[in-house]
Amino acid sequence: MITQLFRPVGLYEFEKIMASEFKAFPPRLPEQPIFYPVLNMEYASQIARDWNTVDKLSGYCGFVTSFDMNSHYLEKFKVQQVGAGVHKELWVPADKLEEFNSEIIGKIRIINIFYGEQYEGPKYEEVIL
Repeated sequence: MITQLFRPVGLYEFEKIMASEFKAFPPRLPEQPIFYPVLNMEYASQIARDWNTVDKLSGYCGFVTSFDMNSHYLEKFKVQQVGAGVHKELWVPADKLEEFNSEIIGKIRIINIFYGEQYEGPKYEEVIL
């Protein structure tokens, strides 16, 4: 069985995903011990739209990614509810991200992009699948 997951990312992560030919998420930074894909598009969109677009380190834009994983593999990660009912995510230890990436089925898809008022750069609509 296949599970579709989502991940909101800023410009820096998006560029790294693009450099991997949409096959992998970049390694976590030292201050980021957890990689957290989310379980639904609503939550991913909320983060990309409401947080990434006002965050300088995110480049003032947010990308909503979607990707498929084998459901059996995902059983090793406990679902975490971090707020309201829609705020569900998996916590993948940073040192397991390379293994996690190797389990992605197909490519990481960009399904939506949000630009903040302070965004200054090219538009990336051509990468939306």
